[in-house]
Amino acid sequence: MALISIRSLTKRYGSSVTALDALTVDVEPGIVGLVGSNGAGKTTLLKILLGLLEPTSGEATVFDLDVRTHGTDIRQYVGYMPEHDCLPPDVTATDWVAHLALISGLPRTAARERTAEVLRHVGLYEERYRAIGGYSTGMKQRVKLAQALVHDPRLLFLDEPTNGLDPAGRDEMLELVRRTGTEFGMAVIVASHLLGEIERVCNHLLAIEAGQLLRSAPLGTFTEQTGTLSVEVEEGSQRLAERLAGAGLSVAVDGRAVLIAMDGTGPYDPVRDAVAELGLALVRIEPRRHRLEDLFRDAPAVPVAPVAGVGEPPS
Repeated sequence: MALISIRSLTKRYGSSVTALDALTVDVEPGIVGLVGSNGAGKTTLLKILLGLLEPTSGEATVFDLDVRTHGTDIRQYVGYMPEHDCLPPDVTATDWVAHLALISGLPRTAARERTAEVLRHVGLYEERYRAIGGYSTGMKQRVKLAQALVHDPRLLFLDEPTNGLDPAGRDEMLELVRRTGTEFGMAVIVASHLLGEIERVCNHLLAIEAGQLLRSAPLGTFTEQTGTLSVEVEEGSQRLAERLAGAGLSVAVDGRAVLIAMDGTGPYDPVRDAVAELGLALVRIEPRRHRLEDLFRDAPAVPVAPVAGVGEPPS
């Protein structure tokens, strides 16, 4: 039984907007990145899976429970961190998280104990008695994560958890997400439009665009080797590309990198000789890997072609 099973799921708003378009996919436990551009249908999908939004057609189950008829049961097992600001400014973090623990069915003493545990986990233990209105954006995001965890769910839905954070805050939140999934053994779905964040914390990627499935697979299969060797030099990438093209290699230039189509073990000897003869400063040489951004290109990547000028870089 899959953690989540979705079959031909469609959601339309009126007659002109289709948020989900016959989406079919199974999701297994792990830290799963739900990635797509803004408006791709990520939030709509999460709300349908929580039983908060009625689909137009199709079917979906969470823990083998139908989202149309068992939304309340599903929400007992799922923690939800919404994207939007949903916190009361005049309430302390302790009171707010404990209140949600009580609503989830925990006894009063257990709710207080669990609240202290999760606020310590998210790094707010020392600030737990301050009113939320005086919190920074990063602290508010941590409160939202704490309230999603307080009832000890089996599955977490995190909708844009780094929204509004500076680089340091994003790093800290991503580490919290990683620790939550690995140390607690909890299944996590992280919805984000930032591919770099997904790549850092997730082991599986579910990519959607315009409500349709692009791909669902382990993250490693997205970043597998491409059959292209990347040679980066400080200066002179164009000269290096021309020298290698003259030697019969298929090359392209991408900024400071020269991309070379590999055949077998790769053209390491000709590259070494060309770099030495031209007196170039070699930065790195490595097999290139697919990039997550390639999923969302409108057109397929242009094949590597011999160059006299600047070529189109292969994916």
